[in-house]
Amino acid sequence: MASATRYVNPNAEIVSRSDALAVNVSASRGLQMVLKSNLGPRGTLKMLVGGAGQIKLTKDGRVLLHEMQIQHPTAAMIARSATAQDDITGDGTTSCVLIVGELLRQAERYLAEGLHPRLLTEGFDLARDRALTFLDGFKNVIEDPSKDRDLLCSVAKTALRTKLRDDLADDLTESVTDAVLAVMRSKEQIDLHMVEIMTMQHQSSSDTKLVKGLVLDHGARHPDMPRRLQNCHIMIANVSFEYEKSEVASGFYYSSATEREKLVESERKFTDDKVKKVIEFKREVCKEGESFVVINQKGIDPMSLDMFAKEGIIALRRAKRRNMERLALACGGMPINSTDDLQAEMLGFAGKVYEQSLGEDKYTFVDDVKNPHSVTILIKGPNEHTINQLKDACRDGLRAVKNTIDDSSVVPGAGSYEIAAHIDLMKFKNSVKGRPKLGVEAFANALLVIPKTLASNSGFDVQDVTIKMIDERTESGESAAVGLDLMTGEPMLPAEMGVWDNFCVKRQILQLSTVLASQLLLVDEVMKAGKQMGGGGSNAMQDDE
Repeated sequence: MASATRYVNPNAEIVSRSDALAVNVSASRGLQMVLKSNLGPRGTLKMLVGGAGQIKLTKDGRVLLHEMQIQHPTAAMIARSATAQDDITGDGTTSCVLIVGELLRQAERYLAEGLHPRLLTEGFDLARDRALTFLDGFKNVIEDPSKDRDLLCSVAKTALRTKLRDDLADDLTESVTDAVLAVMRSKEQIDLHMVEIMTMQHQSSSDTKLVKGLVLDHGARHPDMPRRLQNCHIMIANVSFEYEKSEVASGFYYSSATEREKLVESERKFTDDKVKKVIEFKREVCKEGESFVVINQKGIDPMSLDMFAKEGIIALRRAKRRNMERLALACGGMPINSTDDLQAEMLGFAGKVYEQSLGEDKYTFVDDVKNPHSVTILIKGPNEHTINQLKDACRDGLRAVKNTIDDSSVVPGAGSYEIAAHIDLMKFKNSVKGRPKLGVEAFANALLVIPKTLASNSGFDVQDVTIKMIDERTESGESAAVGLDLMTGEPMLPAEMGVWDNFCVKRQILQLSTVLASQLLLVDEVMKAGKQMGGGGSNAMQDDE
């Protein structure tokens, strides 16, 4: 029978009934096959090549889905939804795509036998609710994760090893953990924007380090300024040390050269007075062995820079606005908007301030601060590919540690939750009446895609490994969380090996993948017959007239 849409628009392109389902399933399966080989610490890398020849090496699901050019509408929708998962929780993009693809593959088998999609989606919803309830009981609750640094390091290491090679992930683990602990303040939401990620194309990736202070991507603009100072008082200023034009249209008139000289002198005096106040303030505050640094958000003209240089002061101009807030948190003190009534309490303090040049680029390190609430992760690498890879992994590691502190709980990793949830759902299936139990069974089998993919990417027999893990879990009386050892292919206890996942990531994966799969199953027609989206409708109507 012809689609009803044909009566409304004879030129519409339509895919209907079983064909629409086949289109959606093949798109989700195609996306699943692309990302499948990237899952886990032993997953492979993908090379993305841009239109202008740019190269990016990555195994991060979010980066791949964000950078890839996806034309199929169903695949593009799954990709956008999965990247939203990363925006919310910081991880789980690849797992989400794999479970969506597997749910549709499992559903296809039952739909081919004539089962209505609505019954399957009812089963999916029942299974999801049961899996979420089971997840609440399966997680390990921690009273105060911020005091258990070893646990946070284990969570960060688990997240980083899925993005980087093991030795590099282990080097970065402590930097990421200490960065989050430094910016954390009691009874306040952790603000990861206070962790500056600075990159330097220099040395090797193993030289990446945590700077307990701030690294600014510019240096002093005067050749005579000192390049290194110890025991520094830091003045965080938002004061203009240069001549500025008036905000209103005004003019100055003079009738002789003498009057012009007086005019220039008075303009210069206004700026010089502000500089002299800072210099006098420096002499009052600094004792023997101490020095003074001015970091200004506005400009400092050459003559003012010369006055500061003669006094042995490092003066940086045009600092970024975001760094001014970070400086106050890292060094103490407060932003100063006027040179009047300067007090010592307004200043921050750093053990050392020094400048490092790299080619034409200059970097200023504000280091050795007493109680930093803003820090910098300095990423180094020999080339752009390595730096980008480290940068993406670093963000995921920071989010993993933050999520653990926010959730006050962790979930055993290495596929242990999926195995345990599969066993629980197969038991739960017997209590479900009618045909929705087929949806519960499909959901339970779909969860096994995670441990199966981990085994496949590690070079082990998928069926053999899965059966061993299920048997081990069953023999323990379903009390032990049993995961997969990716080095030996044998079952292991993730809690003993320090393999932990985030609770909020697992919860979001279950919710998002079920909603996506259910919506795609309930699509019975795909039609290219709509008006142009984004305001093109009025034009289309005018054309018809």
